[in-house]
Amino acid sequence: MSRLTLPASFCLATLAFQMPVQAQDNSPIGVNMNMARVLRISAPAATVIVGNPGIADVTIQDPMTLILTGKSYGQTNLIVLDARGEPIADTLVEVMQMQAGVMTVYQGQARTTLTCAPVCQPTVMIGDENSFTTQTLASSQLVQSVSN
Repeated sequence: MSRLTLPASFCLATLAFQMPVQAQDNSPIGVNMNMARVLRISAPAATVIVGNPGIADVTIQDPMTLILTGKSYGQTNLIVLDARGEPIADTLVEVMQMQAGVMTVYQGQARTTLTCAPVCQPTVMIGDENSFTTQTLASSQLVQSVSN
């Protein structure tokens, strides 16, 4: 579990006896993989907890604004607590693959992914062939090191 705490006075034990606050329509909050989304909440957040930080990450931008980032495909949960440890929200987060501008290329069993906006460039997605992923990451790191 990933946890970010602002005040030191937080007791997780109070959560066990509280009824969590659900999202209004019980539908998951959606975010695309490798993208971020701004979430505005109804009360000041002190702590955010993500069930599986390998799927999504949440940071507190300010007490009323959270930044949700999709890291891997799948679902996890997000719990937001106030300074007293009372739940503000308890909802599902669904991380999806962006559909627009993304092309998946299959060569036999080897899969590669390109982002086309409008020129196609290699991008790393879960499930791509290992050698493609390694080459794409190495190229990206080389470009980044030259620009510094």
